[in-house]
Amino acid sequence: MKTYLKIMFNSEGSSPSEVKNQLLNLGFKATRGNYDFVYEWNEENADIEELIWFADKVHSALKNHKVYFTIETI
Repeated sequence: MKTYLKIMFNSEGSSPSEVKNQLLNLGFKATRGNYDFVYEWNEENADIEELIWFADKVHSALKNHKVYFTIETI
């Protein structure tokens, strides 16, 4: 499974490099294409509770950085 993350930056918020560092600390890798970052799960099928827990971690890491984000897990 992979979780893809797309970020929309705000000129009044943190710099892209600061946001990148927050996400790398969570285990994301920067990528190119339709998404900005990808997280590769160790397990094949995480349950919904694990996905929500991880989304909460992303939310906490990005809090106060004034960015918008979307998450898609496939």
